[in-house]
Amino acid sequence: MTFFKRLRPALLAASGAALFLTACTPKSGAGLYGTNCGICHHGGDGMPGAVPPLVGRIDRIASTPEGRKYLADVLMNGVSGPIKANGQPYEAEMPPFRYLQDEQVAQILTWLSSRGQTSPAPQITTADIAAARATRKSAGMVALEREELDHKAPLP
Repeated sequence: MTFFKRLRPALLAASGAALFLTACTPKSGAGLYGTNCGICHHGGDGMPGAVPPLVGRIDRIASTPEGRKYLADVLMNGVSGPIKANGQPYEAEMPPFRYLQDEQVAQILTWLSSRGQTSPAPQITTADIAAARATRKSAGMVALEREELDHKAPLP
């Protein structure tokens, strides 16, 4: 048996392991969410009175261009101040996530959108994120943006 024939099973095993590890690395929306958002928002359910839930809300907010802009602004600039989510009050203090790439933020928001009941699930694009990144806002300005959206059509 030649050297390469003996080495073939090891190479196949190594390539399979590499594919498995690539699939499990936090490059998907779910993985990125777990690494960057999950510490506060947990599995998307939040913490009553402290951290608003995301599952079942992001898809509804992302259903309009203004909603997608707001979500991108939240991730790029943070948000500060009282909000209501699903009728429950929260004193929100969310930091910006500018250190993430546009594609990563779009993947996180699109993954969260896919966990709701809106069909088809709204897609958040890298262009949505890039536009938000280009215009810096204070966290308080993002909260005012939310208020304006909420007056047009109540946000979940």
